[in-house]
Amino acid sequence: MSNTNLLYALALQKAPNIGDITAKKLIAHCGSPEAVLNEKKQNLLKIDGIGKFIISDLHKDVLLQNAESELEFIKKHKVVCHYFMDTNYPERLKHCVDGPIVLFQKGHVNIKNQPIISIVGARKITTQGIANCEAIVERLAPYNPIIVSGFAYGTDITAQKAAMKHNLQTIGCLAHGFNQIYPKVHKKYVADVENHGGFFTDFWSTDEFDRNNFLKRNRIIAGLSEATIVVESAEKGGSLVTADIANSYNREVFAVPGRITDTQSVGCNNLIKLQRAHLLSKPEDIPYILNWKLDASTGSADEKPVQKQLFVELDTDEKVIYNFLKDNGKELLDLIALKCNMPTFRVATLLLNMELKGVVRPLPGKQFEVI
Repeated sequence: MSNTNLLYALALQKAPNIGDITAKKLIAHCGSPEAVLNEKKQNLLKIDGIGKFIISDLHKDVLLQNAESELEFIKKHKVVCHYFMDTNYPERLKHCVDGPIVLFQKGHVNIKNQPIISIVGARKITTQGIANCEAIVERLAPYNPIIVSGFAYGTDITAQKAAMKHNLQTIGCLAHGFNQIYPKVHKKYVADVENHGGFFTDFWSTDEFDRNNFLKRNRIIAGLSEATIVVESAEKGGSLVTADIANSYNREVFAVPGRITDTQSVGCNNLIKLQRAHLLSKPEDIPYILNWKLDASTGSADEKPVQKQLFVELDTDEKVIYNFLKDNGKELLDLIALKCNMPTFRVATLLLNMELKGVVRPLPGKQFEVI
């Protein structure tokens, strides 16, 4: 992306009353950020959903002036910029309607053809939570996944330290610009993270630090990954927001269950109870459900082929689902329920039974297929 195009993209990114969704709509109509800022107001008002309030500040000179200042910061600190229509923009984030139009990067991240998962959870992580988090990363290490988190206290930094310990890439998604690091005590990890991956943010150096930024940051954590793992969570917390966002993106969510008396397990237990997350009973559940395959040349683990049981007995409803999947191939859970004329909760239970019988398997995106 040329400096001129980046300048106008930055200006549009910071235009008041215009978020990433509206910015993308304007760009799609006009062709480029520069064309948007140079388009006449009366023409912009013809776009469906665009009113006077939205574009009221769009043509003010201060937008480009501020963008020029931020561009100088970007050059000085060697920040890598990813425009949402460029090939180097993270592929999964492209499919998120509210993904940032410009994403900033520091470090040496390589996300091409790599499995990516997000690990989130409580900031006040328990001893058991730390052990669970470290075990998950250790057992997934043979698959060489990129570990994404928020570089915050507790679960985030535990996951990212575990990733570096096993020489995996890790990405810290920040809730502020690259002019600072929060929390300050994590400055000692910055160089190591950049050498094992790096950092992403869509905040400018001029953005004031605000706790609401964490909620906005969470969409990037969820959007980068094919799955989000919640290690621990109280009844309310930012990790549950990330899980909700991941669900809205049709990504897989896993939750580590805990005792009903443990306050830091309430959120995870609720996700599982409400069928908003897979119950994560062991780390191997993750590659199984995501259908990850080990590189046979690495010899790092033995992968046993899945073999369908012979002479499996299916009940009437299971036969209906089996025949539907056999005729139509892989399908979404909701579509299976619709086409088989059954409630979704009933189909989910039947599919689990059929999975245990070895006749179907889950796929990413809440899809299922016959084995």
